Amino acid sequence: MLEAHMEGGRFTLSRVRNYLRQPHIIISLVLLLVLVFIVIIPFIKMITDSLIWHFSDTRLSRSARPGSFTLFHWKRIFASSLTRNLLLRPLFNSLSTSLGISVLAMLIGSLLAWVVVRTDLPGRRVVAALAVIPYVIPSYIHALAWLNLFKNDRIGGATGIFQYVFGVSPPNWVSYGYFPIIVTLAIHYYPYTYLLVSAALTNIDSRLEESGEILGASRSHILKKITFPLVLPALLSSFILTFSRALGIFGTPYFLGSPVRVFTLTTQIYSNITNRITASGYILAFVLILISSVIVFLNQRIIGKRKSFVTIAGKGFRSSPTSLGRARYLIASLVVILLIVSVLMPFVLILWQTFALYPDSYSLNELTLHFWIGKSNTDFAEGEAGILRNPAILRATWNSVKLALVAAVVSGFIGVFIGYAVVKGRNTRLSNSVEQVSFLPYLVPGIAFGALYLSLFTHRIGPLPALYGTFALVALVCIAKNLPFTGRAGISSMLQIGAELEEAAQVSGARWSRGFRKIVLPLTIQGALSGFILVFITVMRELSLIILLVTPETRTLTTMTFRYQEQGYTQFSSAISALIIIIVVSGELLTRKFVKRETV
Repeated sequence: MLEAHMEGGRFTLSRVRNYLRQPHIIISLVLLLVLVFIVIIPFIKMITDSLIWHFSDTRLSRSARPGSFTLFHWKRIFASSLTRNLLLRPLFNSLSTSLGISVLAMLIGSLLAWVVVRTDLPGRRVVAALAVIPYVIPSYIHALAWLNLFKNDRIGGATGIFQYVFGVSPPNWVSYGYFPIIVTLAIHYYPYTYLLVSAALTNIDSRLEESGEILGASRSHILKKITFPLVLPALLSSFILTFSRALGIFGTPYFLGSPVRVFTLTTQIYSNITNRITASGYILAFVLILISSVIVFLNQRIIGKRKSFVTIAGKGFRSSPTSLGRARYLIASLVVILLIVSVLMPFVLILWQTFALYPDSYSLNELTLHFWIGKSNTDFAEGEAGILRNPAILRATWNSVKLALVAAVVSGFIGVFIGYAVVKGRNTRLSNSVEQVSFLPYLVPGIAFGALYLSLFTHRIGPLPALYGTFALVALVCIAKNLPFTGRAGISSMLQIGAELEEAAQVSGARWSRGFRKIVLPLTIQGALSGFILVFITVMRELSLIILLVTPETRTLTTMTFRYQEQGYTQFSSAISALIIIIVVSGELLTRKFVKRETV
C-alpha cells in the first residue's frame, strides 16, 4: 500500500512537472505574479494606509499615534461635520458635471454621426477624419483655450481675448465653474459617441427605413421606431464610457473649477494628498474607483442583457444616404463651425497666447517670440528663458519622450506575452485570471491609480527601495495603466497566428524560445505596432495619472504646463501646450497612416 501511495505521489509530481514545462503556463504564472504586484497590491496598500495614523495626522488630532490602527480617517470622510465639504459636495460636482458632459457629448456626437454616415453631406470623408481630433488633443488644453478666450479680470486679474476685444467682462459662470467644464469636456469627449454611433449607423440597412417610408411613416417616426432602437446599444455604451472618463478627469476641473471653489473628487484627492492628508486622499480615491467600477459593470450588464437587433444578414445590404435638400449647405456650415470650435480654435487660441508679451495684452504691437526662443530676462516670468532655450523645459521634453517610449515599448511587449498566455491557455482559470487582472487598471481613474502607486512606493518594499521621486515609478505607473490596451492588442494579434506555425518549428527541432523569437514575435509585433503608437500618444498627453508622482527631476511637458498655469505664466503654459498638440496630432496622423497601410 505504501508503494502504491509513493507511486501516486510520483505520478502527481510528474503531472505537475509536465504542466510547468509548457511555455505558456510559465509565462502565465510569471505575468500573474507581476500583475498582482503592480495592480492588486497597490489596492491593498492604499486601504491599509487609510487605516493607520500618519505623522502628518498630528495636525488633525491630538490622539494620533503614528503607525497604530485607527478609523479616524474613514469617520472624518463619511461621518463628521466635514463630510459635506470633503465628500458630498465634490461627489455631487463630479456626478453632475459628468452627467452634463455625457448628455452634451452624446447629442453632438450622435447628430454628427448621423449627418456624416446617413446623409449626402458634402466633404464627408474630411469631416470623418477631423471629427476624432478633439479627443487626441489633451482635455486640459481645451480648458486653457477657454481661459484665454473668456477669463475675466474679477478672478485672477488678467483679461481674456473676449474682454480685450469687446470691452465686456464675461460673467463668472461663463469664465469658470460648471458651464465651461461641461462645454469643454463635451467637445473633448464627443468623438466617443461619434465613433460608436457612426459604426452602428453604417451597419443599418437603408431598406429598413425605406420600408417605413413606403408604409407612410414620417421621418421623425422612423427615427424613433427604427433608427433609434438600432443605435441604442451604441448610445448607451458611449454615455457610460463618457460618464466614467469624465468622472476621473483632473486637469479641466482644476483649471476651470478651482478658481470658484467648484471641487470634484479628483481635485479633492489632489488637494488632500498635496496637503499631506494622504489617508483622506486615498479614501476618496477608493470612492472614485468604486463608482467607476460600478459604472463599467452596469455597462456590461445593460449591453449584455439587451436583446439583439439583427441589421446584417445574408440577404444583401444597402446603405442609401438621405438627401438633406435645401438644408444641405446650412448643415455643412454648422459642421464646419463645430470643427473650427473643437479642432482649430483651441490651437489658435493657445498659439496666440504664446506671442502675447503680457498675459492680458493681445495688441499686435506687443507680440513677441520671447516665450519660444527668448533668452533669460528678469523682466519676464522671473527671468525664465523661452521654452526652446529653457533647460527645465528641455529636460521635461526629454522626460516626456523617454517616458512615452519606455511605456509604449515595455507595455507593448508585456501585452504580447499577455496575448500569448491568454490565447494558448484559452478558457483555463489561469489564462482567465491573467486577462482579468490585466484589465483592472481600466477601471481605475488616472489620479486614483497614481494615488495607489504613491501609497505603495513611498516606502521601501523588501529589497526594493522607495521609488518615489524616480523616473522608474512614473514609468511603472504608465506601463501598468496602459496594460488593458496593449493586452487587448496582444490578444487580437495572437488570435491571427495559427498554432501550426509553432508546431512546425518544434517538429523541426527548434527550441520554444527560438520559435517564439523568430516566428511569433515578428508576426505579433507588426500587428501591435499601432498599439505602441497609441500608448506613446496617450502617455505624451497624460496629466491625471502622474501629477501626484512627479518631482522637479521627473517633470514632463504636461506637468510643466500645470506648474506654469498655477504660477500665472500663461504664455509658457500655452507654448508648451502648443508643442504637445503638435506632437500628439503628428502621432495620430502617423498611426492612421500605418493602420491604413497595414489594412491595404
